Amino acid sequence: MAGKDSKTKNTFVFVPLGGVGEIGMNLYLYGFGREGAHTWLIVDMGVTFGGELEPGIDVILPDIRFLEEERHNIAGLVLTHAHEDHYGAIPDLWPMIGRVPIYATPFTAEMLRGKLSEMRMDDDDLPLEVVPLGARRQIGPFDVELISMSHSIPEPMALAIRTPLGTVLHTGDWKLDETPLTSAPTDENRLREIGREGLDALICDSTNAIREGVSPSEGEVAENLVNLIRQAPACVAVTTFASNVGRLKSVANATHAAGRELVVVGRAMYRVIEAAQATGYLDPELRFHQETAFAQLPPDKVVALCTGSQGEPRAALSRIASGEHPHVSLKQGDWVIFSSRTIPGNEKAVGRVQNALSDDGIEILTDQDALVHVSGHPRRGELEQLYDWLKPDIAVPMHGEGRHLEAHAELAEDLGVKQVIRARNGTMVQLLPKPAAIVDDVPVGRLYRDGRILTSADEGQVRERRKLGFAGIASVSLVLTTKGELVADPEIALMGLPAEDNDGVPLEEIARDAAIGTVESIPRPRRKDPQLVSEAVRRGVGRPESGLGQETRLHRVDDGPLTAAKRARWEPQFPRTLPDKRVFQAGAEIHDWPFEPCRHCRAGPDGRHGGLPRHVGGEGLSRRGSARTWRSNGLHRTAEHQGRTLRGPGRQISDRGLPRA
Repeated sequence: MAGKDSKTKNTFVFVPLGGVGEIGMNLYLYGFGREGAHTWLIVDMGVTFGGELEPGIDVILPDIRFLEEERHNIAGLVLTHAHEDHYGAIPDLWPMIGRVPIYATPFTAEMLRGKLSEMRMDDDDLPLEVVPLGARRQIGPFDVELISMSHSIPEPMALAIRTPLGTVLHTGDWKLDETPLTSAPTDENRLREIGREGLDALICDSTNAIREGVSPSEGEVAENLVNLIRQAPACVAVTTFASNVGRLKSVANATHAAGRELVVVGRAMYRVIEAAQATGYLDPELRFHQETAFAQLPPDKVVALCTGSQGEPRAALSRIASGEHPHVSLKQGDWVIFSSRTIPGNEKAVGRVQNALSDDGIEILTDQDALVHVSGHPRRGELEQLYDWLKPDIAVPMHGEGRHLEAHAELAEDLGVKQVIRARNGTMVQLLPKPAAIVDDVPVGRLYRDGRILTSADEGQVRERRKLGFAGIASVSLVLTTKGELVADPEIALMGLPAEDNDGVPLEEIARDAAIGTVESIPRPRRKDPQLVSEAVRRGVGRPESGLGQETRLHRVDDGPLTAAKRARWEPQFPRTLPDKRVFQAGAEIHDWPFEPCRHCRAGPDGRHGGLPRHVGGEGLSRRGSARTWRSNGLHRTAEHQGRTLRGPGRQISDRGLPRA
């Protein structure tokens, strides 16, 4: 009976698909309804960025296979603010879930339209509803209230989500700041009212839960920037998060206060400035120059506001540091102010940029040297204040790596919260009815945007790129007859590998002999299976005793006969008469080589040695024992066979350039 009741009663659940156990890629679900029949509200749809473990990948997105299955049960998508890790995945993922309605504040909506335009997506029929802060909307079974918070971008908001079972507050990204310079401060009065009304569960930002105290104010950073830029002896470049409108405003004000000209460098900065001017957060008359004007201005009268605070390789500051920027350059004695905090995982990239600048004699200033940056996330003192205002019965830490989440969970327990749930991506937490508990899990993962292609992390191309980064690759090309005979020496291509082993033996020769030996070890009838031959050669060439021990790729096996189509394709390139038996290319000619048994390997009637052929009637060629070396155009051939070095004048014959069937 209890099991039947659990399937018929309504529940209010929380399911993170990204953002819990990591920084970035935020995507949260709230569900209301019976088990297996929930209606879903999506909160945020963000990305994270590829690092050294994802070579060639710029953007990583949450896997939404669960949402795709539930797309007919989605009430809407609410965006808490316009940071990439909260809204950046919409162009890729939103079309996959049935064009559900999107709810956003004016600034966030303007940023979203700009992003879609930049990606050449039509937003004319976008079901986007612009909602002012403080408003309430009924979205399916959810009564959603937008509450003003402080963060490093205009119009960040918390969501009070009400259902017939109770109320949950989702904080989004936030901090306590009385002078945020753009939006209004965190709405303390409304949060206290919600606490008095009775809050069942708090889903809360954990990013700075390991840091004691309270974050400084954005207003203090603005004052420090004025002082620093005034005393700078030469050109000043400032890099910060492009979306931090308050910081952009502070840099602009400090520039003009110091009697300098502002130059904006980086496309992302322009997009944010346009959105902020359109929504009233920046003066429409804000005076700044395009980056093309940098060289025409006196260096000691310029402040360059640059993208690239996280060491992104294609961002403005990285290109300036490497001397590759077409319009902006810095020299010894100039200053670069990193008005930002390095996101975990970006330390090496930021370090490379800073080292390159230092090598050129440029002075670096970071938040370790002066108050040039404050975080947009709450420290422990701010978390304590929020818990005091809201007094939730249940706490679920979100938005952080494991250590941040655990520090937050322990703090909530110390503050007397009745239940603290330690969730991770994919866990389904039943919030109401109480008691709260993890009741299920859903599939989660990562998607990679590889160029314009969206692929699953499970497909393995990034894993293979990582292998290539340290292992090298050996490529083997084989041509077999329909009887399973090699028609020529395998063609070997080595990339990222030494040319010789410790004994001076070319690795190409080692790989070729390993491939030949592997093929000849396969019973002739089984050689008709290209897949079997491919896998055997891959293992044979890649085994440690071969001397390579690297990842091996077999490019192709052509086991077909010489067809009329092949003859028609090849004859224009090679005017000599094509044979009807074993065909391969030697240099720029086509030859037919009959083979003899090799006395060294005691091969049978069909055996041969390592692709070294005996030519019948060939001019200028000679036999030298069973190794069958030969001379052509004065070139010399040395063969390695079963530990013996066989020498003689000769020429290597291979299938290089053999046309594909």
